[in-house]
Amino acid sequence: MTRRLISSGSPFEAQIGYSRAVVDGDWIFVAGTTGFDYATMEISEDVAAQAEQTFRNIDAALQRADSSMRDVVRVRYILTDAALWEACWPVTGKWLGDVRPAATMLVAGLQDPRMKIEIEVTAKRRAAGSDAG
Repeated sequence: MTRRLISSGSPFEAQIGYSRAVVDGDWIFVAGTTGFDYATMEISEDVAAQAEQTFRNIDAALQRADSSMRDVVRVRYILTDAALWEACWPVTGKWLGDVRPAATMLVAGLQDPRMKIEIEVTAKRRAAGSDAG
């Protein structure tokens, strides 16, 4: 199997030296992703809106890897403040509520002070017709 790199077009990838996602066999590793809209390089001040855009960015990377959100087996949420976490629950439930991957939430400083949440996922493609749950 060859390794395939997926880019979102974010300038951060080239500047820092990483890929939005790496496909290795049936595994897809999506890098920590934030709520920037890569077309405009704008980010909302609202943490829930950031979480929503982050999942859209992750979903786009998974689609480019011939995968989907239903293939997510692991998710890591990194927030700048634990008090922000509850505001994200409706968004996380919307995107992963039926999938229910193994999950961890951490609190840490992020690269840009506008960023309030970063999400990283690992997905494994399933055979056609297999059940995610």
